[in-house]
Amino acid sequence: MNPLVYIFLLVVLLALMTFLVFRQRSLIRRLRQEALAAEESKLIIIKEQERNRQLKQEMTNNISHELKTPVSSIRGYLEILLGDKPVDDSRRQFFLQRCYSQILRLSDLIHDVSVINKLEESSDLFPKESVDIRAIAEEAVSELEDQSGAHRATISNSLPEGLTINGNHSLLYAIFRNLIENSILYAGDGVGIYLECYRQDEKSYFLHVYDTGRGVNGQYLEKIFDRFQRIDEGRSRKNGGTGLGLSIVKHAVIFHGGTIYAKNREGGGLEFFFSLNRK
Repeated sequence: MNPLVYIFLLVVLLALMTFLVFRQRSLIRRLRQEALAAEESKLIIIKEQERNRQLKQEMTNNISHELKTPVSSIRGYLEILLGDKPVDDSRRQFFLQRCYSQILRLSDLIHDVSVINKLEESSDLFPKESVDIRAIAEEAVSELEDQSGAHRATISNSLPEGLTINGNHSLLYAIFRNLIENSILYAGDGVGIYLECYRQDEKSYFLHVYDTGRGVNGQYLEKIFDRFQRIDEGRSRKNGGTGLGLSIVKHAVIFHGGTIYAKNREGGGLEFFFSLNRK
């Protein structure tokens, strides 16, 4: 055979061997990268599982703490009423009214915890339909009329007509009710509360709810949507809140494909900016 043929075959063989070596190295490198990615994914999953465990443990502890006060109060009042010493009618009525108010608080807490759990674990249980945002906001304003009157708050619903989205009525109502009630209870007496749509596009509506009250200490703004977060110690308890209202707002906004954030308003007050996906 011609020596040139041998040389050609040798060159081809060397080229093939070189290709196989590089191919093997590339395969090994890719397998290592996939192994590292899998390990990183595993660590992320473990970290997320641990975070969820801690959040659930924290929520359980918070719920236990929130339940302790009303349950202890109800128990104390009932022990007096069922005790050996006679209780006159006026005191009996007072104790029964206190028991009733604490039971209402427990009922609100159970409801709010149930809503958050459903949003986090079974959001598909909330049906969607075509709903009018302005009408829902007006419903919340009407429902809070007595509270706003007691605090001399004025509410201006400037949301335009025709803001319709494919959403859940009860969750959208919870957004507006909780935001408005938050301003009524915590912004101070005599404030103005305003509801606006400042922008819209083909995908979303961008809404603005704000008050002219006292605002919030800056250190709490980042945690304002956390469950059982207290801006002032005992403030939610004093005003009958469960400490879960703004957390429900955040979850409900996310359910509708939006985002939300809060900031102190120039000139005074607290303002919330959030979006809702139209479809």
